[in-house]
Amino acid sequence: MEMTKRKLLNGARFLSFTVDNEDYCMDILRVKELMGITKITPLPRTPEFIRGIINLRGQIIPVIDLRLKFGLEFREYTKRTSIIVVEVNYNEENMLMGLVVDSIQEVINIPDDKLSKIPYINARIKSEYIKGIADTPDGMKIVLDVLKVLSDEELAAVKQTAAIKEEQKT
Repeated sequence: MEMTKRKLLNGARFLSFTVDNEDYCMDILRVKELMGITKITPLPRTPEFIRGIINLRGQIIPVIDLRLKFGLEFREYTKRTSIIVVEVNYNEENMLMGLVVDSIQEVINIPDDKLSKIPYINARIKSEYIKGIADTPDGMKIVLDVLKVLSDEELAAVKQTAAIKEEQKT
């Protein structure tokens, strides 16, 4: 009993979600907010996977569709489609970014010994976005590295565009 408790405490908590019927999870400490799909204002001259921006309590947040970022086909948003607002660091500055996923599942505990650091190999998603694989009671989940979903150039473009929209708002 004591050993099991200790293993859970040594592990981490992850938010699990689905994209194209595959199970993913991310470190819950990166997640700042969960929300249903909302109106996204498109941005001109940005890559297709950058769906646009949303206004979250006065803060302009860029929104990335993970399906498109992973090279999958666009799917119309449904009631289950959600936006996970995460915090990323760019140029030593924290920035919020929304990630569109097909559905959010639950928060799960994954002990360290159930996390494999071997990169997940899948032709549909680049391995640099992957931290590893988690073996959970519900099956294997791909652990997404939120900090690597966008390259530095993409983060710079998103930050610059969001800043311009922020200035136009005032």
